[in-house]
Amino acid sequence: MNFGNLIRIALKAIRSNALRSLLTMLGIIIGVASVITMLAIGQGSKESIRNNISQMGTNMLTIRPGSGQWGGVRQSSSSMQTLKITDYNSIINDCEYISDASPLVQTGGQAIYASNNTPTTIYGVSPSYNDIKKMEVVDGIMFTEQDVRTYAKVCVVGKTIVENLFPDGDSPIGKVIRFNKIPFTIIGVYKEKGDNSWGQDQDDLIVAPYTTVQKRIMAITHLNNIICSAISEELSPMAITELETLLKENHKIREGEENDFNIRSQQEMMEMMSSTTNMLTILLACVAGISLLVGGIGIMNIMIVSVTERTREIGLRMSIGAKGGDILLQFLIEAIIISVTGGLIGITLGFGVCTLIEKIVNWPVSIQTYTVILSFAVCTIVGIIFGWYPAKKAANLDPITALRHE
Repeated sequence: MNFGNLIRIALKAIRSNALRSLLTMLGIIIGVASVITMLAIGQGSKESIRNNISQMGTNMLTIRPGSGQWGGVRQSSSSMQTLKITDYNSIINDCEYISDASPLVQTGGQAIYASNNTPTTIYGVSPSYNDIKKMEVVDGIMFTEQDVRTYAKVCVVGKTIVENLFPDGDSPIGKVIRFNKIPFTIIGVYKEKGDNSWGQDQDDLIVAPYTTVQKRIMAITHLNNIICSAISEELSPMAITELETLLKENHKIREGEENDFNIRSQQEMMEMMSSTTNMLTILLACVAGISLLVGGIGIMNIMIVSVTERTREIGLRMSIGAKGGDILLQFLIEAIIISVTGGLIGITLGFGVCTLIEKIVNWPVSIQTYTVILSFAVCTIVGIIFGWYPAKKAANLDPITALRHE
């Protein structure tokens, strides 16, 4: 019996039990759609995170206090006061591989204008902050080093602050707002950036001279962080080594002692987040893959039922010359057609679900070519594996016994 006849017989058998065949495909359809959707969400999240980090500058370095002893008590990094303005000055003056640096102090509070108010965070920085973080002032100006030296009560705000404090659409430039009872004159507005991959509003911020925030709001002399830009991404490792050597010398840390600071690069953050999203994507794909396993079992189950129902037909074909290999191939082709058809429908459904998620839920998704190819290949393999046993069972039937079957 030629291959074309076997395919026609398989298609006829599937059409004669169309509803049963469709229900059998359902597990494959759901499994393939789930795998494509989960992998697309994972890949989309990964790309979104990488884009967000890249927007902040791939050569950005962040220096934070490390955990250690303070006042005889073990403190967390957030409680340490090891970073000083002298560290910042040393970085500016002595580091060869650093192009820009800015102190960073921050605290939360209530911003108020007239009868409007909103909870937000104020960041105390130097004018270099915009270059390091790739921030752009679209209305007004950025404060200057002179404002830093004179503890000027001026600030630049994000779009969310403007919308919450000036809902009538008035220009915020020149307006005086209060943050924790301290008046600040708005001199600039940042370009809108939207939410990042973690759902954090990047426009909900007030930026002011670090000296002003230190003295007038937080009443501290230490720094929460120091952010820097390496000359280039390729020179970031050399910049980190240079910073570590400088800060160890400034903090009088002996060889073998634990550093009281941490230095993190954007590349490290990118790799860490990519590793986390990869693990989550694999986990989600494995969970979705269970549907494919269930679908495969469904194919095997329905093919066994089909063999039982068509025992006399099998016996008749064998009696007129069909070989066991022909019978095996016939039922195997049926199983593969069901599996592959379900896979194609599942791929189409997966694309549709991904589009809906991107448009309605506004989640980042990215369908990769390899996921479609992998899904199609898995469907074919599932059809072969789970169709083999029923097909082999049909091929091994005794023709005479099969003809007598009621």
